[in-house]
Formats: sequence, C-alpha cells, structure tokens
Amino acid sequence: MSSGTLVLALVCVLEAFFDLPYVGATDSDDIDAVTKHLRVFGDSLYQEPSSEVGDLVNNWDASRTSSNPEELGTYVEGDILFPESHISRNGLSSMSYHWPDGQVPYVISGEFSERDLNTINEAFAEYHEKTCIQFVKRTDETDYLDISNDYSGCWSAIGRIGGPQKINLQSPGCLRKKGTVIHELMHSIGFFHEQSRYDRDDFVDIQFKNIKSGSENNFLKAEKSIADGMGVEYDYGSIMHYSSHAFTANGKPTIVPKKGLVMLGQRRGASDSDLQKIRNMYHCQKGNEEGDENS
Repeated sequence: MSSGTLVLALVCVLEAFFDLPYVGATDSDDIDAVTKHLRVFGDSLYQEPSSEVGDLVNNWDASRTSSNPEELGTYVEGDILFPESHISRNGLSSMSYHWPDGQVPYVISGEFSERDLNTINEAFAEYHEKTCIQFVKRTDETDYLDISNDYSGCWSAIGRIGGPQKINLQSPGCLRKKGTVIHELMHSIGFFHEQSRYDRDDFVDIQFKNIKSGSENNFLKAEKSIADGMGVEYDYGSIMHYSSHAFTANGKPTIVPKKGLVMLGQRRGASDSDLQKIRNMYHCQKGNEEGDENS
C-alpha cells in the first residue's frame, strides 16, 4: 500500500474523529489541512515497536528527570504508533476513531505484576467514575484494545483503528504513575497531545533551539479544524500535555508557559478540562457536576 493511500485513509478517519462534515477531498480546506499535517510525519507514522525505545524507558529514572516515559519514544510525538503489521492487515479502512457508546473492550495479554494491574485498574476507574467511557473485558467484539507490556516503551494508536489494537505499557516504566496509563488510554479513545493544539502559541513558547535533532516534528502545531480542544480552553494541567523538558537536547526547557510558574506534564490524573473534552467528544456529561483535584 502506498504512503498516499495510507494518508487518504487517515484523512477519512480524522473526518469522523473530529465530527467534520463529509466533503470531497478537492472541496475541503479542512481535509487539505489534515493531509498536510499527516504528510509531515511521512513513514514515521507506520513503524514496528522498537526495543531501542524499550532501553530508554528501562533506563528512565523519575527522580532524575522531569520528563515522562512516553516522551522518550522515537515514534510520532513520542508515543503515537500505527504498527505496520496492523496497517498491512486492515489497510486502515475500518478505522472510525470513536468507540460506539463509549464502550471499549479490552484484553490484557502482557505479563503484568499485581501492582501493575492495580495501576491499570485505577486508570480505568477514573474514566468509569468521571466519564461515559467504560473499559470492559472483551467477549467476542471485533474491535478491542490489547494491553501489552512489550519491551518497546509506552505507546498507542489514536482512537479506534479496527480489529485488535495494541496499547503498550512497558513495565515498570510506563506503570510507575497512574497518569501515564490514563494518558495512553486517552490516545486510544481519540485524543492527541495538548500542545499540538492550533492555539498553543497563545499559551506556550516552543524553544526549538533546545529540541534534540530529529524531534522537531513532535512539536508541530495542528490546524484549528484538526485540533480545536473540543471547545475547552487550553490546559497547562492536561494529562495530555508534554512536560517542560520533553525531547530536550541540552537539559533546558523545550516548552515555556506564558502564564508563568505552572507545571506542565503532570501525570497524577485527568484534569477537569481533560474530562470535559472526553464528555464533549462522546456526547455525555457524566461526572460534570464533580470537580477534579488534578486541574
């Protein structure tokens, strides 16, 4: 399958994901924007999981860095991966991004410790209690998450891509914080990183001079039609936001907030804004009356 065909398939998916009206590719500036954004990543969108990333996560020490383990990957934006084997089998044609009625079937295929499983279940519980997203054990569903802990880092595809789809949580690095699991699960239900938003330059300054060579594309800004925040204001405290030193080449910040002294890249739990975006995408206001301590 050619790269052009793959890009076109992803464009069709993103229309459904962002609730864009269906129009012909030659008639829509929105589709042109999506295509332009995807083409920048080229073949890096479609990879096989890497043991080199596994080494980086294995050597990650939270006490010595402010970066998160999912920011260590060589995948798109660090942790977004559409495995080549999945693409060759399904051609991405069955992708639709949203999970019907917010029901996300899953299996756990990795050999996780009891502690790791508790962390995963705590992440599930946050979705269950505060949104309409429900992670349910798979029975015979065709589309489902396959939660593994292969030696390849922390990664997920974006949204429902059809058939079994892996979400990888290498142990112990990707499971030291509940928030890392919530982050990858939020990718799997259809969300990109917060600092990819079209309006991010009003809130943060990207320090490209401090970004390590080859990682500049991880800081691309999307068009408004692609990433509008689901009507929710930009959130420094989003669980989908990079940390301030993500992909640093020299130990200096790569993202500087314009607001001043605010923390970026928290992984305690979903913020109020994260939860509201999920509610807006899945058209359900469950939990909206409750505040959240991670905002």
